[in-house]
Parts: sequence; structure tokens; C-alpha cells
Amino acid sequence: MVIITLQRKKCIGCNYCVELAPKQFQMSKKDGKSVLLHATDKKGFFTIKSPDMSILENVTKAKEACPVNIISVKEK
Repeated sequence: MVIITLQRKKCIGCNYCVELAPKQFQMSKKDGKSVLLHATDKKGFFTIKSPDMSILENVTKAKEACPVNIISVKEK
């Protein structure tokens, strides 16, 4: 299980997450910030839980590339 969390309010719209993990992230046309696809929102923290371990490498790269450190990736 891979758990990905995004603090969307702090996003600066650099687009690195979309470039590195396009199946999990996309940029909003409304405000230019990253969107974690299929996520649930809890007080500004957008989270998905995926059993697909094949996404781990790309989302970890996106986490490491994020200049404002708003992406969290955990394995369970």
C-alpha cells in the first residue's frame, strides 16, 4: 500500500510532480496548483491510498523534486 499526501494550499505550481508522476498529479487550470488525482480532502491535506506499488518510484521522485516539500509518500 502506498499513501500519498499533498498539502495543496502551499503549492507554488512548479509542475515537477506532474512531470515525474503524471498518473497521480495534474495541474489545475483554475489556480495553477497541483492536484492529486482521486484524492480525499481532509483540512487541506489531499490523500490517496493505492495498492499499486508500481507507482512508488515515480511519486517518490515527485516528492524529492518538490521545492516546497508538500508531498508525503509512505509505504504500508
